[in-house]
Amino acid sequence: MVWQQIYDPFNNPVISTLLAAVPVVVMLAALAFFHVKAHLAAILALVSALVIAIFAFGMPANMAGSAALYGAANGLLPIGWIVLNIIFLHRLTTENGSFKVLQDSLARITDDRRLQLLLIAFCFGAFFEGAAGFGTPVAVTGAILIGLGFSPLAASGLALIANTAPVAFGALGTPIITLAKVTGLDEMELSMMVGRQLPFFSVIVPFWLIWAFAGWRKMMEIWPAIVVTGVSFAVPQFIVSNYHGPMLVDVIAALISMACLTGFLKVWKPATVHTSAALTGRVDDSKIDDEYASKPEPTAAFSGDSKKAVMRAWMPWIILTIFVFAWGTQGFKNSFDTRAAIDPATSAAKLDPQGKPLREANPVFAPVLTFTTIHQQIEKVPPVVPAPKVEEAVYKFTWFTATGSGILLAAIVGGLLMGYSIPQLIKQYLRTIWVVRYSLITITAMLALGFLTRYSGLDATMGLAFAATGIFYPMFGTLLGWLGVALTGSDTASNVLFGGLQRVTSEQLGLSPVLMAAANSSGGVMGKMVDAQSIVVASTATRWYGHEGEILRYVFFHSIVLAVLVGGLVTLQAYVAPFSHMVVGH
Repeated sequence: MVWQQIYDPFNNPVISTLLAAVPVVVMLAALAFFHVKAHLAAILALVSALVIAIFAFGMPANMAGSAALYGAANGLLPIGWIVLNIIFLHRLTTENGSFKVLQDSLARITDDRRLQLLLIAFCFGAFFEGAAGFGTPVAVTGAILIGLGFSPLAASGLALIANTAPVAFGALGTPIITLAKVTGLDEMELSMMVGRQLPFFSVIVPFWLIWAFAGWRKMMEIWPAIVVTGVSFAVPQFIVSNYHGPMLVDVIAALISMACLTGFLKVWKPATVHTSAALTGRVDDSKIDDEYASKPEPTAAFSGDSKKAVMRAWMPWIILTIFVFAWGTQGFKNSFDTRAAIDPATSAAKLDPQGKPLREANPVFAPVLTFTTIHQQIEKVPPVVPAPKVEEAVYKFTWFTATGSGILLAAIVGGLLMGYSIPQLIKQYLRTIWVVRYSLITITAMLALGFLTRYSGLDATMGLAFAATGIFYPMFGTLLGWLGVALTGSDTASNVLFGGLQRVTSEQLGLSPVLMAAANSSGGVMGKMVDAQSIVVASTATRWYGHEGEILRYVFFHSIVLAVLVGGLVTLQAYVAPFSHMVVGH
């Protein structure tokens, strides 16, 4: 029997909304104020969500449990799988000393910590966001920053702040492509609209990043380099998103920005070199967890300053880049995850109405698990959707084409080339699993929470509260996207949760549905730095276990203010010329 979601079970929107928000409040309060370990905070939030979904919103208990299990599966793959394998690669490079050589090679480009942040956290991170997304950029850049000597809070918090402007076009445009599917809006129009919002922040975020790290005066000392970084990213971001589409926006913009900044630093140097790696105004002497990795001196194979040694040190990360990029292409995924559909009666290929061969899931590389308890058994109803719509719950176990699998193969290839034996690789991998065990629990519980709020309708109840804001909806609709990412850890998931609601509400209010759907994605990028899974990825990559609450408290202000600034831009685009002329189809 199909269960219909109930968005106001108490016939009082205020009470219903407050109850729907309890799991979010439990999680944030546990992390930020009560200093509860991240995995325990996530479990507490999940338990509270189960109680409220079942007893307050009337969701059948078996459906609530199945929704949580479905989310947990999605937490392990792809998110947990990425974290586990990127940390494995980092351990390999740290153990044999190659990471130290890599750090030195980066330091030779510039000794200035501010410029290192621009190059690594913003440019290099944006490339990994565009190629892979789903936590990869924070994991990679956080690990590099901590290796360069940045304090744990600086490495964690600044990696999170930097990973904002590229997020909407991350994973080869997945959030925008998904947004088009769930809203029925044109993919190219959505790409164009987001490309007319985020480039402003691609210029702002590098300034914000350095200000957050070193303060206003130190930021202004390197303003030419910041301008080069931001503008050389923002211009390609606008051009590619508006004239090509969403898939290659971040990859192209990041490569151009990296090249421009590196070239600029060959002809320009700051008047003073900033060498402190701690956050301005903070004394951060917290110890890195020693169980993560030992810190040996570089071995003979990687010692010295020769170009050969540097290339060997960069080699695992170059391999990683190649694998991640290949694994992110849709053609690669389709070649393994699907196969030609065959008519069992005739043994001939099935064709669509246009005569093109149909494809179906490959049971070897992409076995499908249907959560029958909730698959097409839960119905979203108006006003969240224009007409009643059943929810699907099909888990595709894409074990080979998942980004984490590409990272694992890159780590194995890199490890063998670095001189590790197979038994040594196995030993290091088992050690890595033990080290990140709590992080994997946290990610699993967080995704279980996110999926439960979606299938129970708790997210829609909170969304409807935002939608009741009338003329202020462009601001609050943008913050709704922020809330979606803060809850789920994914701009893609936020677009799935609230994309349809954004279209319905904007049409009711006479606003452009393309504008508000795009605002959901653009506002969501600023929620990326406060979602629990990103914070856990950051704390794991920087070996600062148990300090997730401190990271959250540090980035929360930056997240809120930047989200409000996005909302301000969207409001101008909704009502005020000449900004309103930027709206696609205006």
